[in-house]
Amino acid sequence: MYDWVKALHVISVIAWMAGMMYLPRLFVYHAQSAVGSEKAETFKVMERRLYRGINTPAMIATWLFGLWLAFGFGIVDFSQGWMWLKAAMVIALSGVHGWYGSMLRAFTEDRNMRPHTFYRAINEIPFVMAIVIVIAVIVKPF
Repeated sequence: MYDWVKALHVISVIAWMAGMMYLPRLFVYHAQSAVGSEKAETFKVMERRLYRGINTPAMIATWLFGLWLAFGFGIVDFSQGWMWLKAAMVIALSGVHGWYGSMLRAFTEDRNMRPHTFYRAINEIPFVMAIVIVIAVIVKPF
């Protein structure tokens, strides 16, 4: 069962990360569109479907399978620092997920005030966090 849970965890992480890196890219294009335009309305639909249909379910699955791995099989040693770093990064990434949700609401309500360059910059946040998580889990530097 362990291998199945681990596989489902990795699949969930991939889906979540894909959505977390694509959503800000949609925000870039949306921020460049005129409010009320057909293009802007299309981006609203795309963003909502990505966030609610992929990002959020994938985040929930990542958490559930991750917690199952951590506590269900007794294989995680919480005395090692890498596990705490990973946990902190996953919690922070969940916060970024919520932050993206607030940006989505701003776009949905036509009240975005940020330029497209802001969204280009934040597009890198999930990837940097993923790098830290992967290094922590694979290399276990401490």
